[in-house]
Amino acid sequence: MPVGLVVMRWDERVGTEILAKHPEEINVTDKTLMQVYSTHEYSGESGMISLMIGSLNIASYYTGPDKGFYILLLLSLDDDPDSYEGGLIDISRIILQNMADDAYVSMIPTLFRRLSVYPTLNNEQRLAITYQDEIKRMILNRLRDEGVVSKSELMVWLKDQYKQGFVDLEGVLIELVKREIVKETSVKGMPSELIFLIQDVVALRVPPVKMLDDPASRGLPAQLVEDYKIEVKKFFQNYRPTEGDNLRIIDILINPQVYETLKLLRTAIVTKNDLEKLRKKGVDDLDNVLKMLWDTQMIQVFQDERNNEYYALLSDFHMNLIFPKYLLNIIRKVYDQKSKANQVLIEYLTVLENSYSDIKAAAKAEAKAKV
Repeated sequence: MPVGLVVMRWDERVGTEILAKHPEEINVTDKTLMQVYSTHEYSGESGMISLMIGSLNIASYYTGPDKGFYILLLLSLDDDPDSYEGGLIDISRIILQNMADDAYVSMIPTLFRRLSVYPTLNNEQRLAITYQDEIKRMILNRLRDEGVVSKSELMVWLKDQYKQGFVDLEGVLIELVKREIVKETSVKGMPSELIFLIQDVVALRVPPVKMLDDPASRGLPAQLVEDYKIEVKKFFQNYRPTEGDNLRIIDILINPQVYETLKLLRTAIVTKNDLEKLRKKGVDDLDNVLKMLWDTQMIQVFQDERNNEYYALLSDFHMNLIFPKYLLNIIRKVYDQKSKANQVLIEYLTVLENSYSDIKAAAKAEAKAKV
């Protein structure tokens, strides 16, 4: 498990300078900081490095010369630094967006806890973090319209569109490639690498079908079953998916305590006593967790004649990757408009075909493994 987080920068007058750290009692020598700085300086580019310095196992992310900040994650000797790369990129963006008035300093403990659990996150949680990132959503939205864009054009466009500041395109693309959302490829005759969209992200609320099939067997008293079904139906009659609503839900889903509670509510309709047992799994602030789920209309509370409370999902949330069949129409439109070179579109069709074959093969292997 990680043991500490340090934010530093290079100052021409004083050398390495620690701006924030957590926990406060951790001690990192000037010599160690200098070695981290020197290793990054060798490449001169933004990105992550990992190094062993004495008994320290360090994963360090450099924001690049434009900003010049270094985010160091101090790890246990048996930790794999590479498994934290996506998380380091994620919190680096948050830190740089909150540099004004040193607002990021008070966020460091929370960011450290978020980063500490990053390697243990499941696919749903990691996809939620990906979708939460504004830069990644901007790239995704543009690729939904065009399907493919050159890396150089994308960089210019992002700098023009994203006025808030720091954009580490390489780091962002690494994460999108790992998530199998985009593919980066060189095409003969093209001056820059091309970024192809190969899977899209679907995010929306869905009814809690497992609970609705038989609420009584899931823990809800029989006299409350009809009330529950009415409340769910009423909610979805007025529901319209929006990016803003998705982000509100994702903000709470990437909270480990909320997610642990959601996992239970996906399997049963429970009482407060049942929820209290989640303290053993790290849900220390149950009242706040329930408030967040209530405020985002994820849960509904029902009372029986004895005033016993039952907590049930009002809506669940679905996030997944889908094969973007609609892109075939986009490719046809681009071809008719002659807005992209033919060799680019031919390569894109090949990339999509290979991606579709990989998805089908993976699904077949997963189904076989379940038998």
